[in-house]
Formats: sequence, structure tokens, C-alpha cells
Amino acid sequence: MRRRIAVVTTSRADYSHLYWPLHELAHRSDVELGVIALGAHLSPEFGNTIREIEKDGFPLIAKIECLLSSDSDVGMAKTIGLATLSLADTLGAWRPDLLLLIADRYEMLAPASVALALRLPIAHIEGGEISQGAIDDSVRNALTKLAHVHFTSTETARRRVIAMGEEPWRVHRAGAPSLDHLRRSKMHTREELEQRLSIDLLQPTILVAFHPATIFRDTTQEAEELFAALTAVYGQILFVYPNADAGSRLLIQRTEAFAAARPKTKIFVNLDAITYWSLLRHVDALVGNSSSGIMETASYALPSVNIGIRQQGRERNLNVLDAPAESHAILAAIKQARSSKFRDSLAGMINLYGDGHAAERIAEILATVALADILIKQPTSLPQLPEIA
Repeated sequence: MRRRIAVVTTSRADYSHLYWPLHELAHRSDVELGVIALGAHLSPEFGNTIREIEKDGFPLIAKIECLLSSDSDVGMAKTIGLATLSLADTLGAWRPDLLLLIADRYEMLAPASVALALRLPIAHIEGGEISQGAIDDSVRNALTKLAHVHFTSTETARRRVIAMGEEPWRVHRAGAPSLDHLRRSKMHTREELEQRLSIDLLQPTILVAFHPATIFRDTTQEAEELFAALTAVYGQILFVYPNADAGSRLLIQRTEAFAAARPKTKIFVNLDAITYWSLLRHVDALVGNSSSGIMETASYALPSVNIGIRQQGRERNLNVLDAPAESHAILAAIKQARSSKFRDSLAGMINLYGDGHAAERIAEILATVALADILIKQPTSLPQLPEIA
């Protein structure tokens, strides 16, 4: 019998990471694949990215409307509840042998909770990482403890998952699957990008990817310092939309106001994965607080200016320049990133997040791992602790 594997995707970001694992699973004769799309995928405000999944031809077994049209933490919490209700019906009816989740988006708590109640084994990609400036950090750790098979991006992340009490045989270092795009996908040329996006990449250009820092009550409190710095940056500035988190609408409004007042500034609601990764090959630097600035830019030796607290604690490659959320520090980091001395120092660097073969490793383990008794985790040995007087 074919193994039935369900995969949940909630946004353009995680779908770009899941594309090659989905491709590998879809082409295995021993796997019956089912994709469940929810959240921002079905939102016109965030580009209706469900159409990308449909175009790619992966078998969609459910399209779940759950993203509230709000800009608050209460809206985020209610989205989890709505997703849970619909996923209970979907997963209860389809009953996969294994459920694959990725990363750390808050919506992923819904399928994990449903799978727990339905006694469905969970596999999780990208556990063991740290991002202290977002609730994603707690979500990621919760998913790790709910999961039964783990695929980490780095060896340090693998050790951290094992340190959380997960049995070593369950934890596999696969690498970040997003890097498979950089090896396997056909990237757009500069000329193709210029035509597709109506931009001129011969002029100095930076790309900005900035998201709400959801650990703060005011999730956009670091944004004003970024925009203050960007007013003094020369050349073309390209923005991509933030994630669908509390504060995203305020960020979008602030970005639109900035773009309206500054020439040579463009905003993109949604860039498909290939266009986004291709763009990274032709800009001077990535600026913001996105995980892509930490994980993917290193494969191109692209300078990345990481701002504020959102990615605090995540492993860094040599191309990352950290700056506090202060305009003068951000400007100084951008200046360093654009310097030929810094760019030359990155020649030949190796990305610690993987080698572009993650999807093959993930699909093989998902299709073959023994599922008998996989729900029963053995307790870890307790360390010897000094006695408290």
C-alpha cells in the first residue's frame, strides 16, 4: 500500500521551502500525496498564492479559509481556532499516515493540535533553530515536542532538538529545503527580472524584507528606525510584503507612504520563489529581519543586513551584518554591506544551512521510516544535577 502523506502550507514563504520536498514526494510511486493550503494562501490581500500551488499541479485535498481580516494578536489567535475546526474535518476524513509541517508560523499550531488528537504521526522541518524576537520561537519548539520525525537545517539545530529530549534516531540533519531552489530551479536572468518586474538592476539596488516582531506588544516598534535609515540610502529600493502577522497592515501602510514620497522605490505584494531567489543574485544587499537574510543569502554570498531582535539567536553565516533598530546603525551596516571590501571577503563562503539536497533526504525518510509505535516516545535520561541545599 502507498503511504498517505499530508503536507500543510500556510503562506508563500513556507510553500517556497516545501516545493522541492513536495516534488520529490509527488514523484514517488510509494506515496499518496495530499496538500492542505490555508491562511494567507487564500487571501487576496496577500496575493492569492493558492494559484501558485494549483499551477504547480500538486494534489490539493483542502483549501481552508481561516485568516481573519484583522491586524491584531486577537485575530491571530482566532485564526488558529478557525483553522483547527476545519482541519479536524479534513484530517479526520483523509486520515494520512503521516503529516508534514514546516518551520514556525503560528497557524501550524492548528494542524499539530488536530494531529495530536487524531493520533497522526507528525514530521517537522526546521526545528531546533532560534528566533527570539518572534512568537515563532515558541511555536517552533512546541511543534518539535509534538512531532515524531525531525528534519533540521544544521548540525547545531539537530543537537538542540536531541537536547529537548527527542530520541536521536528520530532527528535527521537534512539541510534547509529552500536551498534546493538555488541548485535545482532555473533562475531568471537580470534581463528577465527587469522585464518581469519593470525595474532597472544596473543601478544600485537593495531589497527590503521586514516583518512584524511578534514578541513585542507593539509588533512594529522597530520599523520607524528602518524607514528613517532608508531615507538616506541612495539608489533603487525594492520592498516585499510582510508576513500576515499582527501589525502587517500598519507596516504595509508605512511602506506605501514611504514609496509614494521617494523616487526609485517599488513594492511587490507577492514574488514567487524563483523570482525572489533570482532577485537575490542581482541586488547589492538584503535588508530587514527575514529568515531568508540569514539562511538563503549566504548561498549567493549576498551581504545581508539583519535589523533588530526578530532573528536574535539564529545561527549566522559570514555574510550577515547585525544592526540594532537604530537608524545610524542600520545606515552604517548598509554602507558596509555595499563596500567592495566586505563583498570580496565573502568569496568562496559555504552556507551552513545546507547543500541543496534536502528534499531528496526528506522524501526518502518520510516514505520509509517505520511508523509502528512511532507515537510512543521513550523518555530521555535525566542529567545529574547538584543537590539544592
